[in-house]
Amino acid sequence: MSAIRVVIVDDQMMVREGFSVLLNAMPDIEVVGEAVNGREAIARVAELRPDVVLMDIRMPEMNGIDATREIVASDAATKVLVLTTFDLDEYVYEALRAGASGFLLKDASARQLAEGVRVVAEGEALLAPTVTKRLIVEFTKLGSAAGLKASSQSHIGDLTERETEVLVLIAQGLSNHEIAEHLVVAESTIKTHVSRILVKLGLRDRTQAAVFAYEARLVTPG
Repeated sequence: MSAIRVVIVDDQMMVREGFSVLLNAMPDIEVVGEAVNGREAIARVAELRPDVVLMDIRMPEMNGIDATREIVASDAATKVLVLTTFDLDEYVYEALRAGASGFLLKDASARQLAEGVRVVAEGEALLAPTVTKRLIVEFTKLGSAAGLKASSQSHIGDLTERETEVLVLIAQGLSNHEIAEHLVVAESTIKTHVSRILVKLGLRDRTQAAVFAYEARLVTPG
Protein backbone atom coordinates (compact mmCIF):
# COMPACT_ATOMS: atom_id res chain seq x y z
CA MET A 1 0.00 0.00 0.00
CA SER A 2 1.42 3.39 -1.00
CA ALA A 3 2.13 6.05 1.60
CA ILE A 4 -0.33 8.90 2.19
CA ARG A 5 1.08 11.95 0.42
CA VAL A 6 0.87 15.18 2.45
CA VAL A 7 1.49 18.87 1.75
CA ILE A 8 1.95 21.15 4.77
CA VAL A 9 0.77 24.76 4.48
CA ASP A 10 1.80 27.25 7.17
CA ASP A 11 3.57 30.60 7.12
CA GLN A 12 5.73 29.62 10.12
CA MET A 13 8.81 27.62 9.15
CA MET A 14 9.11 25.98 12.56
CA VAL A 15 5.56 24.63 12.30
CA ARG A 16 6.18 23.22 8.83
CA GLU A 17 9.46 21.61 9.82
CA GLY A 18 8.03 20.21 13.06
CA PHE A 19 5.06 18.59 11.36
CA SER A 20 7.29 17.27 8.57
CA VAL A 21 9.55 15.50 11.05
CA LEU A 22 6.61 14.01 12.94
CA LEU A 23 4.78 12.78 9.85
CA ASN A 24 7.82 11.50 7.94
CA ALA A 25 8.60 9.33 10.96
CA MET A 26 5.40 7.40 10.19
CA PRO A 27 5.89 4.44 7.81
CA ASP A 28 2.62 5.09 5.97
CA ILE A 29 2.87 8.89 5.55
CA GLU A 30 5.15 10.98 3.34
CA VAL A 31 5.41 14.77 3.30
CA VAL A 32 5.86 15.63 -0.38
CA GLY A 33 5.75 19.41 -0.23
CA GLU A 34 5.29 22.62 1.75
CA ALA A 35 3.74 26.04 1.14
CA VAL A 36 3.85 29.33 3.02
CA ASN A 37 0.44 30.72 2.02
CA GLY A 38 -2.81 29.79 0.35
CA ARG A 39 -1.79 30.84 -3.13
CA GLU A 40 1.33 28.73 -2.99
CA ALA A 41 -0.72 25.86 -1.55
CA ILE A 42 -2.99 25.83 -4.61
CA ALA A 43 0.05 25.62 -6.88
CA ARG A 44 1.60 22.81 -4.83
CA VAL A 45 -1.60 20.79 -4.91
CA ALA A 46 -1.89 21.19 -8.69
CA GLU A 47 1.72 20.11 -9.07
CA LEU A 48 1.95 17.29 -6.51
CA ARG A 49 -1.62 15.95 -6.22
CA PRO A 50 -1.32 15.06 -2.52
CA ASP A 51 -3.85 12.97 -0.66
CA VAL A 52 -4.05 15.39 2.27
CA VAL A 53 -3.26 19.06 2.81
CA LEU A 54 -2.55 20.30 6.33
CA MET A 55 -3.82 23.87 6.06
CA ASP A 56 -3.20 26.80 8.38
CA ILE A 57 -5.94 29.44 8.39
CA ARG A 58 -4.24 32.80 8.94
CA MET A 59 -1.59 33.39 6.30
CA PRO A 60 -0.42 36.32 4.15
CA GLU A 61 -1.49 36.83 0.50
CA MET A 62 -4.24 34.18 0.66
CA ASN A 63 -5.74 32.65 3.80
CA GLY A 64 -6.46 28.98 4.34
CA ILE A 65 -10.21 29.33 3.88
CA ASP A 66 -9.99 30.75 0.36
CA ALA A 67 -7.27 28.25 -0.51
CA THR A 68 -9.36 25.36 0.78
CA ARG A 69 -12.32 26.48 -1.30
CA GLU A 70 -10.24 26.56 -4.48
CA ILE A 71 -8.47 23.27 -3.79
CA VAL A 72 -11.73 21.46 -3.07
CA ALA A 73 -13.32 22.87 -6.22
CA SER A 74 -10.40 21.89 -8.46
CA ASP A 75 -9.33 18.55 -6.97
CA ALA A 76 -11.96 16.38 -5.29
CA ALA A 77 -9.38 13.71 -4.46
CA THR A 78 -7.34 15.96 -2.17
CA LYS A 79 -8.62 16.28 1.38
CA VAL A 80 -7.95 19.35 3.52
CA LEU A 81 -7.27 19.10 7.24
CA VAL A 82 -7.30 22.53 8.87
CA LEU A 83 -4.84 23.42 11.62
CA THR A 84 -5.77 25.99 14.22
CA THR A 85 -4.48 27.35 17.51
CA PHE A 86 -7.93 27.86 19.03
CA ASP A 87 -10.63 25.21 19.28
CA LEU A 88 -13.35 27.89 19.25
CA ASP A 89 -11.97 29.70 16.23
CA GLU A 90 -14.87 31.02 14.15
CA TYR A 91 -12.70 30.75 11.04
CA VAL A 92 -12.58 26.98 11.44
CA TYR A 93 -16.31 26.85 10.85
CA GLU A 94 -15.88 28.81 7.64
CA ALA A 95 -13.13 26.39 6.59
CA LEU A 96 -15.48 23.45 7.14
CA ARG A 97 -18.10 25.17 5.00
CA ALA A 98 -15.44 25.79 2.36
CA GLY A 99 -14.90 22.03 2.10
CA ALA A 100 -12.31 21.09 4.72
CA SER A 101 -12.70 17.52 5.97
CA GLY A 102 -12.01 18.50 9.56
CA PHE A 103 -9.51 20.19 11.80
CA LEU A 104 -6.91 19.65 14.47
CA LEU A 105 -5.34 21.90 17.05
CA LYS A 106 -1.70 22.79 16.42
CA ASP A 107 -0.74 21.33 19.78
CA ALA A 108 -1.96 17.88 18.75
CA SER A 109 0.35 15.01 19.62
CA ALA A 110 2.29 13.13 16.95
CA ARG A 111 -0.19 10.26 17.26
CA GLN A 112 -3.20 12.56 16.89
CA LEU A 113 -1.66 14.31 13.91
CA ALA A 114 -0.84 11.07 12.10
CA GLU A 115 -4.22 9.56 12.88
CA GLY A 116 -5.93 12.73 11.65
CA VAL A 117 -4.12 12.47 8.33
CA ARG A 118 -5.11 8.81 8.01
CA VAL A 119 -8.76 9.49 8.84
CA VAL A 120 -9.27 12.24 6.27
CA ALA A 121 -7.24 10.35 3.66
CA GLU A 122 -9.79 7.54 3.96
CA GLY A 123 -12.60 10.00 3.27
CA GLU A 124 -13.88 10.32 6.82
CA ALA A 125 -14.46 13.53 8.76
CA LEU A 126 -12.29 14.65 11.64
CA LEU A 127 -12.86 17.04 14.50
CA ALA A 128 -10.21 17.64 17.12
CA PRO A 129 -10.43 15.24 20.09
CA THR A 130 -11.17 18.16 22.40
CA VAL A 131 -14.12 19.25 20.29
CA THR A 132 -17.67 18.22 21.15
CA LYS A 133 -21.08 18.88 19.67
CA ARG A 134 -20.98 22.22 21.50
CA LEU A 135 -18.30 23.41 19.11
CA ILE A 136 -20.28 22.56 15.98
CA VAL A 137 -23.27 24.30 17.56
CA GLU A 138 -21.24 27.44 18.21
CA PHE A 139 -19.89 27.45 14.66
CA THR A 140 -23.37 26.95 13.30
CA LYS A 141 -24.66 29.94 15.27
CA LEU A 142 -21.92 32.06 13.74
CA GLY A 143 -22.52 30.74 10.25
CA SER A 144 -26.29 31.08 10.50
CA ALA A 145 -26.17 34.73 11.51
CA ALA A 146 -26.38 35.68 7.84
CA GLY A 147 -29.39 33.42 7.37
CA LEU A 148 -30.03 29.81 6.43
CA LYS A 149 -29.35 28.90 2.82
CA ALA A 150 -32.56 28.11 1.00
CA SER A 151 -30.83 25.15 -0.63
CA SER A 152 -30.41 23.51 2.76
CA GLN A 153 -34.15 23.39 3.27
CA SER A 154 -34.98 22.38 -0.28
CA HIS A 155 -32.64 19.39 -0.34
CA ILE A 156 -33.98 17.91 2.90
CA GLY A 157 -37.00 16.67 0.99
CA ASP A 158 -34.71 14.53 -1.18
CA LEU A 159 -33.83 12.33 1.81
CA THR A 160 -35.82 9.32 2.93
CA GLU A 161 -36.99 9.11 6.53
CA ARG A 162 -34.19 6.70 7.41
CA GLU A 163 -31.57 8.85 5.68
CA THR A 164 -32.75 11.87 7.65
CA GLU A 165 -32.47 9.84 10.84
CA VAL A 166 -28.91 8.81 9.95
CA LEU A 167 -28.01 12.42 9.12
CA VAL A 168 -29.18 13.56 12.54
CA LEU A 169 -27.06 10.88 14.22
CA ILE A 170 -24.03 11.93 12.17
CA ALA A 171 -24.54 15.50 13.40
CA GLN A 172 -24.66 14.20 16.95
CA GLY A 173 -21.16 12.84 16.50
CA LEU A 174 -21.89 9.12 16.15
CA SER A 175 -19.67 6.85 14.05
CA ASN A 176 -21.05 4.39 11.51
CA HIS A 177 -20.63 1.59 14.03
CA GLU A 178 -22.49 3.53 16.73
CA ILE A 179 -25.28 4.48 14.32
CA ALA A 180 -25.63 0.85 13.28
CA GLU A 181 -25.97 -0.22 16.91
CA HIS A 182 -28.46 2.56 17.62
CA LEU A 183 -30.66 1.63 14.65
CA VAL A 184 -30.03 -2.12 15.03
CA VAL A 185 -28.86 -2.62 11.45
CA ALA A 186 -25.64 -3.74 9.78
CA GLU A 187 -22.78 -1.23 9.60
CA SER A 188 -22.62 -1.80 5.82
CA THR A 189 -26.22 -0.56 5.61
CA ILE A 190 -25.26 2.66 7.39
CA LYS A 191 -22.32 3.17 5.04
CA THR A 192 -24.75 2.92 2.13
CA HIS A 193 -27.09 5.44 3.75
CA VAL A 194 -24.21 7.85 4.38
CA SER A 195 -23.05 7.59 0.77
CA ARG A 196 -26.53 8.31 -0.51
CA ILE A 197 -26.94 11.25 1.86
CA LEU A 198 -23.71 12.83 0.63
CA VAL A 199 -24.68 12.35 -3.00
CA LYS A 200 -28.20 13.71 -2.57
CA LEU A 201 -27.04 16.77 -0.63
CA GLY A 202 -23.98 17.37 -2.79
CA LEU A 203 -21.63 17.15 0.20
CA ARG A 204 -18.05 15.92 0.40
CA ASP A 205 -17.99 14.16 3.75
CA ARG A 206 -19.46 13.67 7.22
CA THR A 207 -18.19 17.01 8.50
CA GLN A 208 -20.18 18.90 5.90
CA ALA A 209 -23.14 16.62 6.58
CA ALA A 210 -23.04 17.54 10.27
CA VAL A 211 -22.85 21.25 9.47
CA PHE A 212 -25.73 20.87 7.01
CA ALA A 213 -27.89 19.16 9.64
CA TYR A 214 -27.42 22.03 12.09
CA GLU A 215 -27.98 24.71 9.45
CA ALA A 216 -31.15 22.97 8.28
CA ARG A 217 -32.34 22.83 11.89
CA LEU A 218 -32.55 19.02 11.87
CA VAL A 219 -30.51 19.21 15.05
CA THR A 220 -31.13 22.02 17.47
CA PRO A 221 -28.37 23.74 19.49
CA GLY A 222 -28.04 22.26 22.95
